[in-house]
Amino acid sequence: MNVIAKVFHKVRRRFHRTEEEKALVRWYADHGDETLRVTYGLGPQSLVVDAGGFEGQWASDIFSRYVCRIVVFEPVSALAAGIKARFARNPQILVHDRGLGGRTRKESISVQAHASSVFTGAGQHEDILIWDVAEWAREEKVGRIDLLKINIEGGEYELLDRLVDTGLVGSIGNIQVQFHSFVPDAVQKRDRLRARLRQTHTCTWDYTFVWENWALN
Repeated sequence: MNVIAKVFHKVRRRFHRTEEEKALVRWYADHGDETLRVTYGLGPQSLVVDAGGFEGQWASDIFSRYVCRIVVFEPVSALAAGIKARFARNPQILVHDRGLGGRTRKESISVQAHASSVFTGAGQHEDILIWDVAEWAREEKVGRIDLLKINIEGGEYELLDRLVDTGLVGSIGNIQVQFHSFVPDAVQKRDRLRARLRQTHTCTWDYTFVWENWALN
């Protein structure tokens, strides 16, 4: 790409950003990771579920603020082992080395650090377990969930549908979710799920395909 073409490309991207790009710019300007994602009315009796724990940093930030109970789901074995080691001396944080989804099954996941996903084919693959959220809630006798964070690289659509279908969504105080646009028909799927969530929750902040939060009515 010659110099003129590069300049034109930069100008075009600056003034013709996609909605997702605009949302990301707003997110960073608002310092969303340091503010919105960790600001909730939680306390020591609260239950927080972290679906997609990665390295455990968000769980750590939440615990340091609220000293609450946290259940972390991370299906990639190396990441799950790292989170377990990180919180080995903290009985308030329970780590499951499996994912949370709409039905219990085995899957093959593409391991790519924070972008590991069953919906992409790049990178090394690993066999993982997905746990049906309804089965988990029943087996663990889970009542109210004060905050559910979902960042599972495309699996959020299936998980949220299951929560709504089973009525479990009505026992979740806040749902913090990152929808992913690489999933086929992602815009339509997100719109449909947002319509379903409005039956029980209100969207309190929204950065399209970056992060959004839904609070129980």
